[in-house]
Amino acid sequence: MIELKNVKKYYGMKAVGLMNESVVINSGEVVGILGENGAGKSTLLKVIMGLAKLNAGEVLIDGKPPVQMYEHMAFITHEGSFFPNLTPYQYGEFISQHFKYFSTERYHKLLKFFELESCSKIRTFSFGQKAKLEICAGFSKMAKYIIMDEPFLGEDILTRQDFIKLMASSIKEDETILISTHHINEIENFIDRAIILRYGRIKADIYMDDLKSQGKTLSQLIMELSEYKENKYKGVLD
Repeated sequence: MIELKNVKKYYGMKAVGLMNESVVINSGEVVGILGENGAGKSTLLKVIMGLAKLNAGEVLIDGKPPVQMYEHMAFITHEGSFFPNLTPYQYGEFISQHFKYFSTERYHKLLKFFELESCSKIRTFSFGQKAKLEICAGFSKMAKYIIMDEPFLGEDILTRQDFIKLMASSIKEDETILISTHHINEIENFIDRAIILRYGRIKADIYMDDLKSQGKTLSQLIMELSEYKENKYKGVLD
């Protein structure tokens, strides 16, 4: 499981990433990390990966610090982690040397599925193609914990649908997936649970079955928590 215990993360003197938050994510769960821009979604995922130094609290992955669990974790981010002067083929060779569970076979199948040229320099790829490459690499690490921060950024609706279908068909019982995205409607039937943040605080932590029993959608819940005013736009340009 993933455990966050009284985690605090600040940027500078005032900006709050996470404010004294605790949460447990069980093995095998698919969890949406949701909220407005600046809510703390990326911060939450980065502290779970051990990529952001905490001001207080601790994060444990199966009872161990994240740094001791890297070989069991994959981080898929719109920021990218590739080397622009390598080709996808060379990049795969590099990853295979550093992640012992990396599946070269799966990696090349995904490259083919997303129609990525394995011998072209990554720097020649479009933003969307680079995002696809990040997905190929992350899902080929055969990790127990898959952490995704806006993996759909720059992707068209057909690619997003294909990727969700791939995830749904390939996920194993003991794999845990955390996904942050603004494409809420597209993941609503894929995730088991939603954690919604606002201003660095967890404002809701709800299982989708419970939300559906209340007759609500994720979009409706997020609008309620953010105190969204539907008529806010009226009169602005008058």
